[in-house]
Amino acid sequence: MTEAVRYSVSLEQPEAHLYRVTCTVPEPDPSGQEFALPAWIPGSYMIREFARHVVSIRAESRGRPVRIEKLDKHTWRAAPAAGPLWVSCEVYAWDLSVRAAHLDTTHAFFNGACVFLRVQGQEDTPCALEILRPEGARYRNWRVATAMPRQGAKPWGFGTYAAADYDELIDHPVEIGDFTLASIRAGGVPHDIAITGRHEADISRLERDLKRLCEHHIRFFGNPAPMKRYLFLITAVGEGHSGLEHRASTALLCARDELPRAGEERMSESYRNFLGLASHEYFHTWNVKRIKPAAFAPYDLDRENYTTLLWAFEGITSYYDDLALVRCGLIGAKDYLELLGRSITNCLRAPGRARQSLADSSFDAWIKYYRQDENSPNATVSYYGKGSLVALCLDLLIRDRTRGQKSLDHLMRALWLRHGRTGVGVDEDGIERLAEEVTGLKLGRHFEEWLRSTKELPLKALLATHGVNMQLRPAESAQDKGGKPAASKSTGGLAMLGVRARLEHEDAAVTHVLEGGAAQAAGIAAGDVIVAVDGLRPGKTGLDALLARRHPGERVTIHAFRRDELMNFEVKLTRVEADTCVLAESAGANRLREHWLGRRSD
Repeated sequence: MTEAVRYSVSLEQPEAHLYRVTCTVPEPDPSGQEFALPAWIPGSYMIREFARHVVSIRAESRGRPVRIEKLDKHTWRAAPAAGPLWVSCEVYAWDLSVRAAHLDTTHAFFNGACVFLRVQGQEDTPCALEILRPEGARYRNWRVATAMPRQGAKPWGFGTYAAADYDELIDHPVEIGDFTLASIRAGGVPHDIAITGRHEADISRLERDLKRLCEHHIRFFGNPAPMKRYLFLITAVGEGHSGLEHRASTALLCARDELPRAGEERMSESYRNFLGLASHEYFHTWNVKRIKPAAFAPYDLDRENYTTLLWAFEGITSYYDDLALVRCGLIGAKDYLELLGRSITNCLRAPGRARQSLADSSFDAWIKYYRQDENSPNATVSYYGKGSLVALCLDLLIRDRTRGQKSLDHLMRALWLRHGRTGVGVDEDGIERLAEEVTGLKLGRHFEEWLRSTKELPLKALLATHGVNMQLRPAESAQDKGGKPAASKSTGGLAMLGVRARLEHEDAAVTHVLEGGAAQAAGIAAGDVIVAVDGLRPGKTGLDALLARRHPGERVTIHAFRRDELMNFEVKLTRVEADTCVLAESAGANRLREHWLGRRSD
């Protein structure tokens, strides 16, 4: 039996944000063992260079120092050693995000990709991890939350955990601290909820709603669930909204106000957003963690793994995250159509949808989606957002053409049986081929237009087949997200400058200048700080208030600083486009709509 590679993690200096991580290799490469730290973390498609946080590294064998040299940005090689090789490194952790590592005197969190050296050539060797209890009275109530199987450690305790290989080792994030703990069972599987950070959450309601949501997803793909246990790791902060999926857990970062409050029975918009996030990451348990592109099977953690399929693995997941909420009864159809209307609005407001195809957006995620700049809205389209709308179009088209006999649901279940359960990666054209096989429809032309061109999606026509009316109206303000009818009956139209800006003291700092807008025509650029419009400072109410009484076609004088130079711009305001979507059910019964929204079984 192969002896495990043994790791340990100690919270060496929480006040300095330093972990001490060791790796012991029982049988190192006799020619010199190489180690590497991943350059990225699966689920977040950007090279993050985790090795930059390694502060120091040293090696020993049988109590004697062993020379270790760095070969490239994230690879080290130890000199030949006759016996077990021990490597120790300090890792700096001050990134409070779901994809990195964080450590202070209030809690500890890490993803394995950020801290565990990969033993080159022994990636398939079993791994053991010892998590050491920090010293000091302030840490006496701290516990450990991870979905990694225990090997001697008590439930929620410090001690030893086990992973079948390196891939599993880095796929179980770890939270350490004095967290709130709750538990449910869904589909016969225990699900735990650990909440870190100050909060006033209604735990009973959270348990009830997550149970309903998880049971829905398990039924969707079919029992049994693919994991023996599941863990929601929730970090509640002042502002934040992100998640990262793992094989048996998810790390969620949310605003504490997104969690349900005791005594509040209504579905608030913020709590609805949280449930959508939880739904998204939970759906990933099947779609991307097990059904995955062939390019990810296995992952190459040293470099970019290119695929044109992120529209499916993120976009389809984004489609089902909110759809699951209405299908399992957590929200009503009206709320769901509001959310869908907002998704359509977001896509229509992105000029980059006319420049970048969805397949290209997926392929270029490594250099564009995760590296947004001031021109991103004009040059890119989101494979999350537009991908979810392609999933919607595909679902509605299949339902309409097969008279409700087939749907995207059937395709997802087929992907699960053929790829998820078997571990066989999906080829770049695999989803398209399987869609035609499952439905019996010729879909090639639609995939070509929706994935590999920049043509507009036939949303209005396809929604109409399911008894949903789609209307577009002008935005009423910069805060108008769409999804709801206009609050005002005014038909004059909002005067538009064509920028996105943030408040900076009492001025407006331009973050983006939108393609074809008035600001671009006048020469205003991202980074300019607008200090006056017709002689008046934006103030704390911002540009919206200054432009609220203006009309399209009016000219205004804008003064702005570009670096240290005061500049003057004459701007002719334009009329805001009708790019704000409102959806509503049409009168009368519609069988396809009822099936689609889950109000009747297929």
